[in-house]
Amino acid sequence: MSRRLFTSESVTEGHPDKICDTISDRILDAILEQDPYGRVACEVCTTTDFVLVMGEITTTASVDYEKIVRETIREIGYTDAAIGFDADTCEVQIRLDTQSPDIAMGVDKALEYRDAADSSDDDAEGAGDQGIMFGFACNETQDYMPLPIDLAHKLTRKLTRLRKEGVLPYLRPDGKTQVTVEYKEDGTPARIDAVVCSTQHDESVTQEQLHQDIREKLFDSVLPRELVDEKTIYYINPTGQFIVGGPHGDSGLTGRKIIVDTYGGMGRHGGGSFSGKDCTKVDRSASYAARYIARNIVAAGLADRCEIQISYAIGVARPTSVMVDTFGTGKIDDRRLEEIVGEIFDLRPAAIIRMLDLRKPVFAKTTNYGHFGKSDAGLSWEKDDKTEALRKAAGLQ
Repeated sequence: MSRRLFTSESVTEGHPDKICDTISDRILDAILEQDPYGRVACEVCTTTDFVLVMGEITTTASVDYEKIVRETIREIGYTDAAIGFDADTCEVQIRLDTQSPDIAMGVDKALEYRDAADSSDDDAEGAGDQGIMFGFACNETQDYMPLPIDLAHKLTRKLTRLRKEGVLPYLRPDGKTQVTVEYKEDGTPARIDAVVCSTQHDESVTQEQLHQDIREKLFDSVLPRELVDEKTIYYINPTGQFIVGGPHGDSGLTGRKIIVDTYGGMGRHGGGSFSGKDCTKVDRSASYAARYIARNIVAAGLADRCEIQISYAIGVARPTSVMVDTFGTGKIDDRRLEEIVGEIFDLRPAAIIRMLDLRKPVFAKTTNYGHFGKSDAGLSWEKDDKTEALRKAAGLQ
């Protein structure tokens, strides 16, 4: 039997790119708390002891952007100028403008509704940009996520808890994990082939102690024992020490971890990032809708794997295309599934916003450890509430 290996990675909230994602989404939530209809496209970049907040925001909300920046950095754990990044002393610059009137025009009134007198303001909203969005689900895990990214996220979550709870007090906020899974010929996971953890630490710990702690307190407590064997390879800080990290070790930018945010590379990606964007941006809202549809199709037993593609034109409400691909695992034809999706799900931007209740400040929950697969976070796109309707439409009730 030939081996098929697939690898996914995750990063901690102290990774420089994730610091930027978190600040962007915290600003978005702060605006939505006061102004649910605020238009937000907020980007952040960071380097040694410096943060720049930039973008386009149109809102009635009054927000202290610098306060959000510093509180976020402090909560993540960067509180010491000696390591090159300190919530209280880093320089913060705010460079924000309002949304382009050309974009706002298309969002406020979609092309197909501009001459219609009977459409509500919500129904008439157009897509905030052109683009392609994907959603994916499979039955490899309880949360309908691919196993490699599911395990990588669980490792980074646990790594952060070990630091914040003081179990491994020498850890610093920056870190990454990576998991390689070997698959059987039928596409089901067989075993874990390799695991990587690179974690920032202070000068007090030896590499021997670090390796022992990570193996015992991280890998052994998270990885399923039935998938680990004597051939599983472990890499812990393979370059040696990792003292210089965070924005001091590498610059950070919002939206640069889009594969970590989604499915770990399993399933395609449209290219648009999520963080810092309000729900009129289909990069975010339509990707959530596509995940919602794919998850419900798999949860309904209509396929073992499912990918949804949705595409839009800027200023137009209705998608230019909707595609369903079950990779040969569907219980009915993919073209019939596309018809059913069109019958059950309204994929105009305003309808997605209503369907998933996206005008609420829920986005800071999504930033770290993936936007999908969090069944315990109360995220609307992770509900399995359309399974009965799908099965009935498919004739499998």
